[in-house]
Amino acid sequence: MPELPDIELYLHALRPRVIGEALESARLFSPSLLRTVAPPLTDAIGKRVIGLSRLGKRIVFQFDSDLFLVIHLMIAGRFLWDDAHALAKREQPLRPGGKSTLAAFSFPTGRLLLTEQGTKRRAALSLFQGERALMDEDPGGIDPLAATPTDIGSALGQDRRTVKRLLTDPHVFSGIGNAYSDEILFAARVAPNRSAESLSEDERLRIGEGTLFVLREWTERLQMEFGSSFPGRGKVTAFRPDFAVHGRFGLPCRVCSKPVQRVRYADNESNYCAICQNGGRLIPDRALSKLLKGDWPTSLVD
Repeated sequence: MPELPDIELYLHALRPRVIGEALESARLFSPSLLRTVAPPLTDAIGKRVIGLSRLGKRIVFQFDSDLFLVIHLMIAGRFLWDDAHALAKREQPLRPGGKSTLAAFSFPTGRLLLTEQGTKRRAALSLFQGERALMDEDPGGIDPLAATPTDIGSALGQDRRTVKRLLTDPHVFSGIGNAYSDEILFAARVAPNRSAESLSEDERLRIGEGTLFVLREWTERLQMEFGSSFPGRGKVTAFRPDFAVHGRFGLPCRVCSKPVQRVRYADNESNYCAICQNGGRLIPDRALSKLLKGDWPTSLVD
């Protein structure tokens, strides 16, 4: 799922392309995409985009007449961009981009395609009249980039839930998901299964500092990497080769060279370094550790 640095990358690429431009047309190819009925999507046609912002992991287009179009990419939703020059040089298919295209938004400068891979259609599009209606959709988590390390550490509270769960809870923090929470906890040297109530003040501060460091670093890195280009197919991903631990199960830790570990749960997994984050102790896998029982290793064997 695109997270805060990825959403900021899309905003960085979209602003020079659509700010000040009128929406010429909006074509939907998936009946489940549109989640609101009033106001109708046709109300946005002909309106100029006067602002772009982020609401958690959602992208918000602000139009004239106090209209807000909100797109939640969910897990597999992505954007593609065709500029006006490219569009004029080829015949346009009925459904541009193929079966993965959920919607196409045309502007004088080009066309924005909303795509989603796979058979499950989870991406969502909503249209709201007025900022108050928009704010009703805000889960309420604090914006990490607008907070201090102390604010972030305090937001964890004395909750019994794990720090991994809290970092990815949109009611606590805005825009952090599975990938960047792994990177944050590695930077903070805190194991993902630690409960918030067990954290020391130093650990809370390290998590706050790690959050700002990781999110700011990757936001800047991605924008510098793409520059004025629009990120194409496969370029917005939860698995980046320069990550410290996320998606690197079995590979050597960049600090201690021991293999990166993982814990699977539901549809997600946590990647961590047992040495750097947990004193060499392995975190029990909920399924595998129960199956192996006494044979489950509790620490890394040198």
